[in-house]
Amino acid sequence: MTDTPQKPKWFQTTAIDYPNSRPHIGTAFEKLGADVQARYRRMEGFDVFFLMGTDENTLKVADRAKEQGLDPQTYCNDMAKQFRAVWDALDISYDTFIQTSHERHKQCCRKFVQKVYDNGHIYKGSYEGWYCPGCEEFKSDKVHAENAGNCPNHKRPLVRRAEPCWFFRLSSFQDRLLKHLKENPEFVQPESRRNEMIGFIEAEGLQDLNISRHGEQWGIPLPFDPEFTIYVWFDALLTYITGIGYGDDEATFRKHWPCDTHFIGKDITRFHTHIWPAMLWAAGEEAPRQVFSHGFVYVRNEESGTVEKISKSLGNIIDPMQVIGACSADAFRYFFLRECPFPSDGEFGWGRFAEVYNSELANNLGNLFSREMTLTWKNFNGVFDGTAGKVPESVVPGLDLAQFVCDVRGHVEACRYNLALQEVVQKFLTPTNQYLEANAPWKLVKTDKDAAKRVLFNATQSLRVASILLKPFIPKSAEAIYTSFNFPTPWAEVKYADAAELKAQPDDLRVTATVVDGKVAPLFPRIG
Repeated sequence: MTDTPQKPKWFQTTAIDYPNSRPHIGTAFEKLGADVQARYRRMEGFDVFFLMGTDENTLKVADRAKEQGLDPQTYCNDMAKQFRAVWDALDISYDTFIQTSHERHKQCCRKFVQKVYDNGHIYKGSYEGWYCPGCEEFKSDKVHAENAGNCPNHKRPLVRRAEPCWFFRLSSFQDRLLKHLKENPEFVQPESRRNEMIGFIEAEGLQDLNISRHGEQWGIPLPFDPEFTIYVWFDALLTYITGIGYGDDEATFRKHWPCDTHFIGKDITRFHTHIWPAMLWAAGEEAPRQVFSHGFVYVRNEESGTVEKISKSLGNIIDPMQVIGACSADAFRYFFLRECPFPSDGEFGWGRFAEVYNSELANNLGNLFSREMTLTWKNFNGVFDGTAGKVPESVVPGLDLAQFVCDVRGHVEACRYNLALQEVVQKFLTPTNQYLEANAPWKLVKTDKDAAKRVLFNATQSLRVASILLKPFIPKSAEAIYTSFNFPTPWAEVKYADAAELKAQPDDLRVTATVVDGKVAPLFPRIG
């Protein structure tokens, strides 16, 4: 009896979101990028654990609950349901969803803070500085001066605030952090963000961090001084380890940690690459392997043609459910992953959305699928008899399929999702449609039925390859394409390697989808 080989582990997280309002398309962008990676890693045989959640121990949440006449916990529980409803609608394949207001997180968080305190990295003092209630963060005098007294993120006046507090000795980790950043290029991606983090330390240094708030009721009390609650950022970052068992399930925690990738927005990179590693080292734990800092989504004003940051005050917040309702979850996923480069910024506009949807989903992928299904059913009763043992021919002249798949794989693993989709569309789907146009099986069937069958047989294999490559991106549509035929490898077991080679097909290769009046339901109906 031999032992079953152990799968390599893959643990990833997204930033946990403030639930002071519903998620918008910018929030969803991060979750989509993380989900592609989780789905891809599962395909490739990894034991994936994907963590998400809501960041609830914050004054903004308590104030929002008060505005609605609710106690904070009731408000948080309701908002968590709303967030999860959006993520479920977008087919985000998370494994656990953490609320920081839950008792288990609080107790595990307190154990971590106590350990850092016992290790001598927390001390009491007093603090005075410029504070932004929106960021829940103190800003430096330099930031205050450079922005005319306003927060650079929220554009509101900074408040002078003085209070007794407990400090974390962040400055004592400065040299170690700088060395870690320089010697581990994969620790912060993309490279431009890593350079920013190195530059910040070299230019400004690291100051000890105020990790407490005094006299507040909503939050987690410090275990060694319950008159203070834990600063929301210090508490929120701990979700990444309390969610996998830190503090009460040692075996599960050791199985998953260190994290393979934290997916976070570029505006919170410093918290995750300066403060978070230092916190972990202070508690005797390893730093995460990678922090991937993605860009923002901006909204195009269709009337003025200007591009705007998503903002309540501008009234341009778009709920993901609006876009899903207009088309589908896969259409939403495809647009943002194709049109918005994950490492940098992108934009959303309804006009551009319709253009990309119709061009690449409806007219390209959708039309290829509909043609293939209709012609095969109409002319051959949906069966490719006589092709048993025959290896399909490549429909793309000069394409090295193995290298092509390798290139797509490289883009996916580096989170260059827009480039991966660009490769699939431009180098594979478009040439397949051109192959059909050039060979015109709808005409060829009248003069040479076997030749027409061979053309359709070859194009069917293009659909097989494309569906496998697109599985992490548009999971439902990719599955619909693949399972419309009885390809021998079960859908749940396909890997990118299965797309890298054209293999002989079974003697009963046939259409297995539901066909009504010779047609299947369109994958992507055109939109006006």
